[in-house]
Amino acid sequence: MLKINKILNEEELEKELSREKFIDFLYTHLDQFGDTKSAISKCIDFAFGKNGGLGGFLLTAYWNDELCGELIMNKTGMSEFIPENILVYIAVDSKFRNKGIGKQIAEKGIKEADGDVKLHVEYENPAKRLYERIGFTTKYAEMRFNKAN
Repeated sequence: MLKINKILNEEELEKELSREKFIDFLYTHLDQFGDTKSAISKCIDFAFGKNGGLGGFLLTAYWNDELCGELIMNKTGMSEFIPENILVYIAVDSKFRNKGIGKQIAEKGIKEADGDVKLHVEYENPAKRLYERIGFTTKYAEMRFNKAN
C-alpha cells in the first residue's frame, strides 16, 4: 500500500526523516539525471521559504513503511507566462519502479500545487514518457547560457 506525505517545513521533515536522508535519497535515485547534494539542499530551502525562497512543498512516498519515492515542488512567483510551480525533483527507488508509484507521486504533487506546473526533463530521460502520459506537453526547448564558461 502506498502512502504519500506532504511536508511544508523543516520541522515536519525532521519528524519524518532527516534532511540528510531526504537529500541522499534524491541524490541516489535521480542517478545521472540528478544534481549535487548542495543543489538539492538549496531547493529544499526554497520550498521552505528560506533565503528568499517563495515556498513550495516536499512529498515522501512509502510502500509498506519503506521510503520509495520523493518529490520537491517550488513556487515560481509567476503566472500565465510561466506556470506558478516547478516540479524540480521526483525520484523513485529502482526496486519500486514500474508499479505506478512515480505517476502517483507526480499526480499528488500536481494536485497539491496551487496553479499550473512545469518541469524540466532531459530528452533521453525515460521519465519523460511518464510526464507525457500524465499530461505534460513540450512547449519550449530550454536553452541556458553559463557565465562560468
